[in-house]
Amino acid sequence: MAPLLAEIRACRLCAPYLPDGPRPVVQASTSSRLLIVGQAPGRKVHASGIPFDDVSGDRLRGWLAIDRTTFYDAERVAIVGMGFCFPGSSRGADLPPRPECAPTWHPRLLPRLKQVQLTLAIGQYAQAGLLRERRGRSLTDTVQAWRTHLANGVLPLPHPSPRNQAWLKRNPWFEQELLPVLRDEVAQVLR
Repeated sequence: MAPLLAEIRACRLCAPYLPDGPRPVVQASTSSRLLIVGQAPGRKVHASGIPFDDVSGDRLRGWLAIDRTTFYDAERVAIVGMGFCFPGSSRGADLPPRPECAPTWHPRLLPRLKQVQLTLAIGQYAQAGLLRERRGRSLTDTVQAWRTHLANGVLPLPHPSPRNQAWLKRNPWFEQELLPVLRDEVAQVLR
């Protein structure tokens, strides 16, 4: 795994398209039991090189009911984006992950994560990449079908960004029904 992670971190495939330059961010181990697949690093994560090292990460760790030490233990938790580099932003929002990234690296990385018992698909890009035709017409449809997806080992979640506060208010079932199950599943997987 170490040579592959070094190769990913040295990737410059999208360099011409990245306004802040490439800085691939990934966390994984062959012993990881929880796989978190997100969109792509944001500007703060690009600066630190640490996945979910921002307010979205704080909220995500709260949703999972795990501390930073557990979250950043690659032996237990793998964190992979649909894009490994910050794609830039436009009009105050991050751009979509670069389309070259996941097709280049996921086929080489994900099969090595043989101990993964639960995959979290965070946001629409991760859900499109992982669930493909099984996802709903919208993020809400996909997340509402969480029981079906969980039976297949994938739990779709909205992005934990503060920008999604309105979505959370419109969908109280997320915190009432899904979060308790999410916390139980994560606790079981990480025991």
